[in-house]
Amino acid sequence: RENTVFISPVGCSVFAYYYFKTGNIQAAHGRAPAVAVGAKRAHPESIVISYQGDGDLAAIGGLEILHAANRGEGITVFFVNNAIYGMTGGQMAPTTLIGQKSMTTPRGRTLKNEGYPIKMSEIIATLEAPVYVERVMIGDAKSIRQARKAVRKALKLQIEKNAFCFIEVLSACPSNLKMDPKQGVKWVQDVLQKHYPLGVKKDISEEFERKDVSRDNFDPSQLQNILNITESKIDKGKIEQFKNNEFTHEFRIAGFGGQGVLSLGTVLSEMGMRHDYQVSWIPSYGPEMRGGTANCSVKISDKKIGSPLVANPTVLIAMNGPSLDKFENDVISGGTIVYDSSLIDRKPIRDDVNIIPIPATKMADELGTTKAANMIIIGALIKKLGILSIDVVLDSLGEVMKNKKLVELNKKALLKGIEYIKSL
Repeated sequence: RENTVFISPVGCSVFAYYYFKTGNIQAAHGRAPAVAVGAKRAHPESIVISYQGDGDLAAIGGLEILHAANRGEGITVFFVNNAIYGMTGGQMAPTTLIGQKSMTTPRGRTLKNEGYPIKMSEIIATLEAPVYVERVMIGDAKSIRQARKAVRKALKLQIEKNAFCFIEVLSACPSNLKMDPKQGVKWVQDVLQKHYPLGVKKDISEEFERKDVSRDNFDPSQLQNILNITESKIDKGKIEQFKNNEFTHEFRIAGFGGQGVLSLGTVLSEMGMRHDYQVSWIPSYGPEMRGGTANCSVKISDKKIGSPLVANPTVLIAMNGPSLDKFENDVISGGTIVYDSSLIDRKPIRDDVNIIPIPATKMADELGTTKAANMIIIGALIKKLGILSIDVVLDSLGEVMKNKKLVELNKKALLKGIEYIKSL
């Protein structure tokens, strides 16, 4: 019991923690197999049980159970099939029978509209990895004894061979069937069982060899090597003057997809981190990434950051006209708008913010590549805001940038942006 983890998702099974004195994890609707796999892989010596209804497992969780079964994860799944969504009010489930009425099929399920009921045990049994698949029912004493036998066998196979086992249990839901319990049991025996025949659908337990249950030992000290993270060598003396800065800057960086908008945000947040600030970076992945207005949000602060979302930036970096149009009004009063004046043909209309026009694209063209415009803007920001050491940024650029061939060019772009601000 101490080694057992019971997974119960949304549905009637959610109350399982009341009835079983074991470890319990509540899972999102349909996600019990995925959660069970996580628990089993983290604690391979444990006994992991996923207990799911038909609306949960066969509908929203259909992919989760199929992939867990296909991988042969060492878990035991108990699938309660009462042909209805029980807890949520009696809607049609994937297992609801043809002609059966429900809240969402008041005239009965039809082949034309809803298709055939899904036979999950038969589907699971066609996969190679599952070891034991059986359908049982809760009806008379004989069927209950057979169900008990199947439950014991499935759990034993997990304990002894780390095998994936799937037990489907036909059961009544008297409330939604609008029957008393006795009538519900009779319905299972006389009606439900005819469409879902009882019996073993697959059993290769005799020839199945025990799967390795050992956990891969992970050495946290190797994480940096695995992720190819090199320790930055920063001269602490160069960032000492920035230690006592008290500020929070929230950046919205926006432009065309392909202008290096996300890279600008990445470099900015990385440099903030190297100064021992708290940072966050979150991109916007919309269809605009293919050519419209792409954007990302960056926060740099001397305090802990609660959320990476930026609704009202202190600094807006607009690299094209649509970005200025879209985000200008979001900037806080007293904030800063930096825009590429070589691409944007209008000035910001706000009179309560600091405005810094930079012909970044034109300046980048003079360096030989338009793509350096984002680094010119970073250089200008570093000089204007005064929150980062120019020397540290230049020294670290080679570690931050993926394309090492462009490091020297981007250093020149940074310096060009710095010189531009000095000239204002």
